[in-house]
Amino acid sequence: MDTISKLTYRRFLLGQQGLWPGRRFEGPLGAESALRQMQALQLDPLVMVARSQDIAMYGRVLDYKPEHLYEMAYTNRKAFDYGGWLMMYPMSDFPYWRLHMKHRKQKGLNYESFKYPPKELLKFILNELRERGPLGNRDFEGAKVKGWSYRGRKETSVALFHLWLTGEVMISNRKGFDRIYDLRERVVPSEFDYSATEKETIEFMSRKIIAFLGMMRESGLGTELSYYLHKDVPRENAKKMVSKLVEQGIVSRVGVEGSKDGFLILNSDQPHLSDLEAGHIPLKWRPLGPSTEEEVTLLAPLEIVSARGRAKKVFDFEYLWEVYKPAHLRRWGYYTLPILYGDDLVARLDPKFDRKTNTLHILGFWLEDDAPKDESFASALASGLRRFAGMIGAGKFDLGGIKQTKLRSFLKAKLK
Repeated sequence: MDTISKLTYRRFLLGQQGLWPGRRFEGPLGAESALRQMQALQLDPLVMVARSQDIAMYGRVLDYKPEHLYEMAYTNRKAFDYGGWLMMYPMSDFPYWRLHMKHRKQKGLNYESFKYPPKELLKFILNELRERGPLGNRDFEGAKVKGWSYRGRKETSVALFHLWLTGEVMISNRKGFDRIYDLRERVVPSEFDYSATEKETIEFMSRKIIAFLGMMRESGLGTELSYYLHKDVPRENAKKMVSKLVEQGIVSRVGVEGSKDGFLILNSDQPHLSDLEAGHIPLKWRPLGPSTEEEVTLLAPLEIVSARGRAKKVFDFEYLWEVYKPAHLRRWGYYTLPILYGDDLVARLDPKFDRKTNTLHILGFWLEDDAPKDESFASALASGLRRFAGMIGAGKFDLGGIKQTKLRSFLKAKLK
């Protein structure tokens, strides 16, 4: 088993996710290509400056605008959103999620006093969609549900959620972030509206999980597959799957400097790893615009390379999204975002967009102890803030939260 350096590991994870050494996708079509590269994009409704999914796309797609994502997914039908852990996936993945949906249907929903599926209500909703076309939760009246409000407070809302989880309806569009549902056959292109076999699904999902994480701990495949299949995968079965993938030449085992864990990587990605270990940037990764050394990137709060403890493991960078913490318990701020400069996380800022005054407020800004403090970094930060402001439509800046006087003055002059 080969062992790679921590630097190669970090650069590989960033590059595989399309975040380094700069944006290599562009415009509306770039959103589709970026999603394929990412494998999956987590969705979230909160809008402090922009939704997490739009911040994630801005970090990968040159000249990205939030409308590009909806156009790609709901107009062009190139993607679909799915799952309790709400993600957007390329539409070509759909046949492999049918097994997960089948297992969902077999288990049904059971939330306190509300048991599913009640056949009469499900039949009613399907008939309404068939006759009236795409509908949202607000288009239905129904009895209230006690004890479960996360997916709706009406029986009809929870029933729609059940039909979506089981693949009988799909999200056809969104109004703001509200879901608009329609029958599956009217949303999924016919070429993808079929069910892959269990064997095909397990093989596909195993590869997808590893691709999504870039490199994953060998011991974690069973846990991840259990979610993707919605069925428990015993540890021994997972070990056999890993051995089979290695024997088939699909994956290889890799060690990382300083880690006792063994990692899995797709063999198709090995050339990139070899380039990085030799100190080269893979040709396919060359950016279309400025590099992350020339222009910082603000990372989304749900970014796969830094969320859920990965920032500490990969970058030695403490990061926790604190939106659900009481204000007095927050260390940084409500919507604090990590700042990627070059191949490292060097700072964080807490932004807020005032749409009435068209102003991007920086409420707080914190540099890591070992962060660069030269003019090159300041220029890259100014360029990154300008691009971020352009993505959300801000025309003015309030930099009051940047307490470093020299840096704040430099940014004010650059961002006039």
